[in-house]
Amino acid sequence: MKWLVLSSHRAQRAAQVAACALLFAFGMSANPGLKVRDVTGVEREPLKVAAGHVETLIFIDNTCPVSNYYSHEIRRICEAYAARGVGCTLVYVDPTLTDEKAKQHAAEYGHGGYPKIVDRAHALVAATGAKITPEAVVVKPGGAIAYRGRIDNFYADFGKPRTAATEHDLRDALDSVLAGKPVPNPETKPVGCYIPALKFYGR
Repeated sequence: MKWLVLSSHRAQRAAQVAACALLFAFGMSANPGLKVRDVTGVEREPLKVAAGHVETLIFIDNTCPVSNYYSHEIRRICEAYAARGVGCTLVYVDPTLTDEKAKQHAAEYGHGGYPKIVDRAHALVAATGAKITPEAVVVKPGGAIAYRGRIDNFYADFGKPRTAATEHDLRDALDSVLAGKPVPNPETKPVGCYIPALKFYGR
């Protein structure tokens, strides 16, 4: 996939973030009835969250270097929070990717046993408002989106990593939701590769 760099679209993203902030203010929700198949052929409803649980969707692209950098941190977060009722779903945004290629990529980059989905119709992209890879979306019971944005602030901008992350946004959001508290920053700016429209792939 020819990934698109975030830094070249700052003005467009600023408008999108402003619009998303309004949606969060009025309680944006995903579609809990949405059904998709994972790379093993199992039908799943990743936006349907049981009471007492939380679901985290993490959108990635197998050719995006920032997505690939975060593979181990994604696994660490998913495994650390699993015992607290947090489920994870890895969502590949390239609709041309085969299930076998997705499984191969996940294994090569050290992802865990959480479900992997190739979002071939961008149904999950549309339902959650994801725009960048990697981007995390935290969904509460009923489909309410509690958080959408970056995993942490390791990247100040595309190609500009910090020595270490100083803000752990996804972990903080999960901690707030699990404690029954509002997420202080429900929308953060991801750094990575833009998710193109399906027509980019010839669909």
